[in-house]
Amino acid sequence: MAAQSFDLIVIGAGPGGYVAAIRAAQLGLKTAVVEREHLGGICLNWGCIPTKALLRTSEVFHLMERAKDFGLSADKIGFDLDAVVKRSRGVAAQLSGGIGHLLKKNKVTVVMGAATIPAKGKVTVKTDKGTEELTAKNIVLATGARARELPGLEADGDLVWTYKHALQPPRMPKKLLVIGSGAIGIEFASFYNTLGADTTVVEVMDRVLPVEDAEISALAKKAFTKQGMTIMEKAMVKQLDRAKGKVTAHIEVKGKVEKHDFDTVISAVGIVGNVENLGLEALGVKIDRTHVVTDEFCRTGFDGLYAIGDIAGAPWLAHKASHEGVMVAELIAGKHAHPVKPESIAGCTYCQPQVASVGYTEAKAKELGYDIKVGKFPFIGNGKAIALGEPEGLIKTIFDAKTGELLGAHMIGAEVTELIQGYVVGRQLETTEEDLMNTVFPHPTLSEMMHESVLDAYGRVIHM
Repeated sequence: MAAQSFDLIVIGAGPGGYVAAIRAAQLGLKTAVVEREHLGGICLNWGCIPTKALLRTSEVFHLMERAKDFGLSADKIGFDLDAVVKRSRGVAAQLSGGIGHLLKKNKVTVVMGAATIPAKGKVTVKTDKGTEELTAKNIVLATGARARELPGLEADGDLVWTYKHALQPPRMPKKLLVIGSGAIGIEFASFYNTLGADTTVVEVMDRVLPVEDAEISALAKKAFTKQGMTIMEKAMVKQLDRAKGKVTAHIEVKGKVEKHDFDTVISAVGIVGNVENLGLEALGVKIDRTHVVTDEFCRTGFDGLYAIGDIAGAPWLAHKASHEGVMVAELIAGKHAHPVKPESIAGCTYCQPQVASVGYTEAKAKELGYDIKVGKFPFIGNGKAIALGEPEGLIKTIFDAKTGELLGAHMIGAEVTELIQGYVVGRQLETTEEDLMNTVFPHPTLSEMMHESVLDAYGRVIHM
């Protein structure tokens, strides 16, 4: 069979790959996308979307338990875990089907199978029906990443889970250990803890959510502890002893090993890029710790080969992958492409309370030599937050004292994953403190706290 010829072949149909394919097709490029498992990738099928569906359930459950606070009554509050999971999987399936429709609408050829790149401009795909040969001047790698597994802590789907097992749990944990307090670990800890699991989180770094601003991490730990979680920082799980219905974790804390029993363990210790079996080594593509090395335009150094999303390194975020996909498609089409700036990409964690940030932390800004101004405003000073029954939280902004540039913004509290985009736009537009102070924010809204935080940085705060 003669090889099918395209202008662009995208390997991987996750949030980076399918977006790259659609944008390329919009720009007139004959495009194919190869996917070995699910359209929408991990994010849509096993990550961002189904976890948010689960977390919405736990949020509603939490509110039901607080019904009395709002003058309501709710008796015999409970949940059906199978129904909770079924809803989550249904949401993912609905959106995965939508990706197929979008690709078809944009006339993107979809090939389901495992791809390898035997030579420049060539892609071989092993499908259920045999092998297909594709050719294109340009190829985009968007194969994503998978959960990292540490020796001795490997998942078995029964006692020790990865995120996939946690999304389709065989049972409701009673005593749960979560290894790792990044976004994935904390979101699952928050979900299961809210539904009643006795939850312990172990973090090797000196604080939970270690990539966040230290002040926000401290507030998050306080909130999690208040909710009943046990937080163990500067701690490491050295060994897991598995028995029938029980796991004994050997946890090293301050040089001493403690033993704790759990019925379930979730390992959330990072990710590794899917770089194997693609033929990259033979092409001479540089790989650093399971991630393809690229320049700011996602070029790998091998002519016509690009890498986007998780396989191309941090930050490991779906929206970063999508934006890189658009950028690469536009670059290939000869348009004026704008490289992604990692420091202007928001990070969001959908635990209870939510955490969101963009730009530099206070410590990082100081490390880089900036003379800074810092503003803060607490949720307790905001009318909408009090009316919502969500008075706990903080918004923090960091400015360059010399230029007024918004260097970073950090939030914890209700709906901050929605609020953060205001500051993201501000950074993209190179907004100064004067622009933000002169902006009229609607009342009563949570967004007013963003305004007050800016005002506080310059000694002009009104409601505190």
